[in-house]
Amino acid sequence: MRPFALFAAALAATVSVATPVAAQDRLPAPPLGDKTNIWVLDLSTGGRVEVALRPDVAPKMVDRIKTLTRQHFYDGLVFHRVIDGFMAQGGDPKGDGTGGSTLPDLPAEFNYLPHVRGAVAAARAEKEDSANSQFYIVLQPRFQLDKKYTVFGRVLTGMNYVDAIEKGEPPQNPSRIVHAYIASDNPPAYQPLPAAAAPTLPATLPTLPGTTRAAAKPAPKKSATRR
Repeated sequence: MRPFALFAAALAATVSVATPVAAQDRLPAPPLGDKTNIWVLDLSTGGRVEVALRPDVAPKMVDRIKTLTRQHFYDGLVFHRVIDGFMAQGGDPKGDGTGGSTLPDLPAEFNYLPHVRGAVAAARAEKEDSANSQFYIVLQPRFQLDKKYTVFGRVLTGMNYVDAIEKGEPPQNPSRIVHAYIASDNPPAYQPLPAAAAPTLPATLPTLPGTTRAAAKPAPKKSATRR
């Protein structure tokens, strides 16, 4: 089971959509300064991303994000599917798009939030009620997906670090979430990953069995010739 495996079909298919909630019946969005609804992602691409969560339209998915984050579930997970000009997908402990948490799948919470740049939504399989731990961040608008996937937040700051996520399906050197936090839990300042040490070569090369090492002999000098 691979979330987004049927993306092309999803664009062409007619999907049943729940009756939209009238504007006057919508719950108010949390204020942008509400730290209880700010998801903090420290990325290996060099900085911190802050996502405004929307429990007013996707309460179950937001609660799942908070629960898994406080369990350190997302720490160290890679972005396993990143399509330039489309989205960056992560949140899979298997790192191949087939995994999720041990918690049960969630019902769809399709809503009026659009797939604009920076939107954060729940990845799922073909079944609508199959969102779990995986999510994707939209790199460029994809309004064809509106009301077919659960949008539960939007990037507030650090979109440049999202843009820098290694591309590929899968990427050769995948970027990862170093740490994830909820802002109200007073996360520490961003700490960059230590630079990878360059491999050290042995002082002497090993001798293959049955061979000996000897200094290379200089080529014999050619005698000068007269014309």
